[in-house]
Amino acid sequence: MPRSRLALCVAAIGLVLAGCAAAPPPRPTGEQPPNIVFVLVDDMDQGLLQHMPQVRRMQRDGVTFSNFTVTDSLCCPSRASLLAGKYPHNTGVFTNEPPDGGFEVFHRRDESDTIGTQLQQAGYRTGFLGKYLNGYQPGKELGGERPFVPPGWNEWAVAGNGYPEYDYKLNVNGHLEPHGHRPGDYLTDVLAERGNDFIRTNAAQGKPFFLEVAPFVPHGPSTPAPRHADTFPGLTAPRAPSFDEPDRSDKPQWLRALPPLPAEKVAAADAKFRKRAQSLQAVDEMLAGFQRTLEETGQAQRTHVIFTSDNGFHLGEHALPEGKQTAFDHDVRVPLVATGPGVPAGRTVPDSVQNIDFRPTFAEIAGAPPRPDLDGVSFAGLLRGESGSGRDVALVEHHEPRVSREDPDHQERPDGVPPTYTAIRTPEGTYVEYLNGEREYYDDRTDPHQLNNSYQRLPADERERLHRTLTALAGCRGADACTAAASSR
Repeated sequence: MPRSRLALCVAAIGLVLAGCAAAPPPRPTGEQPPNIVFVLVDDMDQGLLQHMPQVRRMQRDGVTFSNFTVTDSLCCPSRASLLAGKYPHNTGVFTNEPPDGGFEVFHRRDESDTIGTQLQQAGYRTGFLGKYLNGYQPGKELGGERPFVPPGWNEWAVAGNGYPEYDYKLNVNGHLEPHGHRPGDYLTDVLAERGNDFIRTNAAQGKPFFLEVAPFVPHGPSTPAPRHADTFPGLTAPRAPSFDEPDRSDKPQWLRALPPLPAEKVAAADAKFRKRAQSLQAVDEMLAGFQRTLEETGQAQRTHVIFTSDNGFHLGEHALPEGKQTAFDHDVRVPLVATGPGVPAGRTVPDSVQNIDFRPTFAEIAGAPPRPDLDGVSFAGLLRGESGSGRDVALVEHHEPRVSREDPDHQERPDGVPPTYTAIRTPEGTYVEYLNGEREYYDDRTDPHQLNNSYQRLPADERERLHRTLTALAGCRGADACTAAASSR
């Protein structure tokens, strides 16, 4: 056999073997696929994890992903990536409002093809509760007269402005349900009750189910339930070495221009961190309640429970008073904890995973065929304790949002809003290219708090390699192209 044909045969055999290794274990004939309960909070940083005992229990019982990165540290782009399984450059959702973000853009481009529609087609009963996408307002969606329910969801109970936790409207399966300011109207508790009802109903019907519950906390104003208003007395924001970083002369202009944190900003950071921790206690109780309901209905051993956040948050790091949107780890690397059938207990997985990977992961768990047109890849194998896909680069895309007081994530410019950038996180560090030509590189092995921008000290070939990888990822489309761009260089 000619050498070229032999090489092709060997390569083909390798691909077949690799595909077999990545395939999920066969499910016995007639056995129902697992359920999935997915809880997605809003703006949670890693420092808050220690104040959630139920999530810490999940860590002991399951898997913690220590290198989980969102595609954009802003609510709507991150949630759009999660639902569609695509990077922002393929969803077109980069901000919270049109023309380059928000509910309207997602509705036009990807809403008819999401994890909800895919799991419905796989025979699942699907539910979505809580926060959907910025710009979605019950009763005012798309200017229609009847509350709009997107395709893919059997149960829908979604609020628009649910941030205060009171005085909101829920779109419940196409009907408006107003809530006031009574203790029983506290939104996180309402979502917990509806989530438990969803689990009981579908367990009784004997059908597999997927439930996404998206509380608005700890997003500001971070309103705690009344029963938690006095918890954590004296709790302060973490004082990492990056807190109020004094020397930012190596940073890009937008960050160099910030003044040191005044005393009132430091005090505000402590008060806000305490409220954020308080507001998450109801979510922790929600997770514990879901677990009890799953046990009572006989579903605990066949249900994946997954907890994460849409993005991180900063409170004083690098002299940034409060907010997100940066490429620093505190904004883009967020908690991800998972339990369920076949998930080994007490493991920490360092492999690179992104929010574009949830959709293909849930689809694999459900037994749905893979979709090569999605950018993400399944990490179901990692859940089972298998080796990873070999992809080790995460892409972050950010467009500087227009100034809008209607945006709940509005940040004052003096508080540090980064200009448009694209970034990658590799096993070695974080590389950022700003639209204005500035560059950043942080060696995360020797500089975990990202204090020293060492881009100028990188060899020319390393700069070119990082730029080439970033460019390939920022233009990729589909699983094959994006996985190749995000794999070991």
